[in-house]
Amino acid sequence: MIRMEIALILVIAFIAYIYFGAERKQSLLHRTFSVLLIALIVNLVFDAATVYTVNHLDTVPQMMNAMLHRLFIGSMVFVVYLFYQYIAILIEEETGKARSLDLAARVFLVVAELGVAFFEITYIQTPDGNYSAGPYCAVSYASVVFYLFLCAGLLLSNWKELHPKKRFTIGIGMAIEFIVCVLQGFNPTWLISGMGLTLMTLAYYLTLENPDILRAELTEQKMSMLYLKSQVNPHFLYNTLDAIRIQAQLDGDKKVADLIMQLVEFFRASVKVNEPVITLDEELEMIMAYLELMCYRYPKLYVSYDIDEKLLEYPVPNFILQPIVENSLLHGLKNNGYQGEIRISVHKNGQGIEICVKDSGTGFEDGKKAEIDEMLLHYDHKTKLEGNSIGVLNVQKRIKLLCGKSYGLSYTENEEGGLTAHLLLGECS
Repeated sequence: MIRMEIALILVIAFIAYIYFGAERKQSLLHRTFSVLLIALIVNLVFDAATVYTVNHLDTVPQMMNAMLHRLFIGSMVFVVYLFYQYIAILIEEETGKARSLDLAARVFLVVAELGVAFFEITYIQTPDGNYSAGPYCAVSYASVVFYLFLCAGLLLSNWKELHPKKRFTIGIGMAIEFIVCVLQGFNPTWLISGMGLTLMTLAYYLTLENPDILRAELTEQKMSMLYLKSQVNPHFLYNTLDAIRIQAQLDGDKKVADLIMQLVEFFRASVKVNEPVITLDEELEMIMAYLELMCYRYPKLYVSYDIDEKLLEYPVPNFILQPIVENSLLHGLKNNGYQGEIRISVHKNGQGIEICVKDSGTGFEDGKKAEIDEMLLHYDHKTKLEGNSIGVLNVQKRIKLLCGKSYGLSYTENEEGGLTAHLLLGECS
């Protein structure tokens, strides 16, 4: 049996290692979960020790056996109390309602710990294994029932106000602990109390405290802020520009009217900033308007397209082409006096699509490609966006976030000069 406790200790220790190493907001909820992880590891260590000592009553001193059992049950009561605290704080954050059962929970904790410290311990020996019993042992069952009852009350009274994922996870965790407690009660020699607490912790970690999910949410928030900062009230801008375009047309200045029309189209498409995913057709519409403006500005710039029309309704992350095309202009064709070609192609690639932005510019400076490749490979380690690479890193993070980690942005150098940006995309979610 002791092997199971050792395995549980290793599982929780590994989760704690990942959890404490992840970047997160240091809220009361996360601090409570941190304490819970440490307390559970301590409890599992005592659990493993008592599994050994209770099955070696003839060699382990009775006082040591009793001390270890009291520490085991005492730490278990504290862990169950922390589960109540975690659920209560989570529900408070979700609903905005103040915690009202904390006093009862703390009073019971003190009473239960006193019971563990002073109630009598007895030991039962059976052919299937030994186990501890007596009034002290009843405290553990009473604690589980009491705190699960408090949690159930909180859950049911706030059911409609809780996010479905959170109420489901809380319910599943409570059900797991209750079932394990019942099985332990009917089969005292199984000694599986640590399994119930570990499974409950795993359920909460994987769905509510997973650092990858929290990091993705944080990254998405940062990306949204960058978008918003880049939009200077586009509704106002494109409405005003459209009025200027109409006036230019009335005055007979067709070239200016057409130029403003392309700028209006670009701003009209760019206002979809709040939509993380749009169709390929919408993304291309925006980039075509942008490039039309650049061709007006730089008469020796040529643009061509090779688009598989069957893919026009394919979902893609919003605003991923403009930063890439802008880099081709500013870092590729600028040194050629903005003279050259940009070619955009879109084709099916495996389970997704590949968008290629090819330019005939000067390419990377010495050592720059290795720097960009390293940045794109370790995109998740760079939280502060700065310099000329902000657009590239922004695109990489959003592709990884919305399409999956097997997709993303990469660069190759063309044999005839210039660069090709490859955007491999899966179906966004």
